[in-house]
This record gives sequence, C-alpha cells and structure tokens, in this order.
Amino acid sequence: MAQQASPRGTFLQVAEAVKAKIVADPEMTHLPSATDLMRDHDVSRGVALRAFKVLQEEGVAEPVSGGRWRIVRAGEAVDRRPLHERIAEIILVEGLKPGSEFPSASNLAGRFGVSRPTVTKALDKLEAVGVLAGGGQGRVRTVRAVPTREERL
Repeated sequence: MAQQASPRGTFLQVAEAVKAKIVADPEMTHLPSATDLMRDHDVSRGVALRAFKVLQEEGVAEPVSGGRWRIVRAGEAVDRRPLHERIAEIILVEGLKPGSEFPSASNLAGRFGVSRPTVTKALDKLEAVGVLAGGGQGRVRTVRAVPTREERL
C-alpha cells in the first residue's frame, strides 16, 4: 500500500489487510510486528499501532508480553493465567516428582510461545517459592516440591 496524500483511514486499510491475512492463514498465531507492517504497507509506526488497536477493539487480536500481538480466533480457549502458574502446572500434569529434571527454559519458551527471558523470570519465581531447585547456566533445574494451590496462584 503506497503512502497516500491523506493518511486518514490508512490504519483501517492496514487493519483490513491484516484481517484478510489472518483468514487466509488459519495456522497464523501472532500478528506481524509493527516494523513488518510499516515495511509491508509503507506506513508510519503510528499508523501500524492504530491498526493494532482497531484489531484489538474488534476482538481479532490481543497484546501479549514482549510487545507482541496474539490472534484471537472464535471458539478458541485461552489460558490467561500468569506464566509461572502455567509452568508450575506442568509438574502436576506430567506427574513430576521431587528430584525430577524440569524442562529447560528454551523448551518452555517454545511450548508457551514466549521469549526465553520471560520464561526465566517465571522459573525464578518458582525457585523463590521452593517449587524448583537449581538452574543457572549449564545446570538442569529440578523439581524441589509439588506445588500447592497457593504456589500456583
């Protein structure tokens, strides 16, 4: 989309183009970055951000940590609990016992679709409450205790 003489409504056109892309690709889980929208549609950052806002208001997308936007599809169940709670639940779901190796931060980042530093912060919280032990560069984290309800909240 070329830069127009009057940018009025350009953000709506960008939002419509993104919605069309979402419909065309059912596997798409996140919106393109603001930088991608700026480059692909030849618009300013402000126009890209306004397009994101339109998509949010229409219930098509929602912001997630790290400045990214997740696509919301009709009928999709979304777990909105904090990441450390969802990670702690792995211990229960997978039946991990104290002393068991816990998945790596990289593994968890891919599993939850977030960055590794975000996972590391959540793992640090679980270490602080005594659910996990160890960690650190090159060391494997282990389960210290099965989380109680209070630790998962």
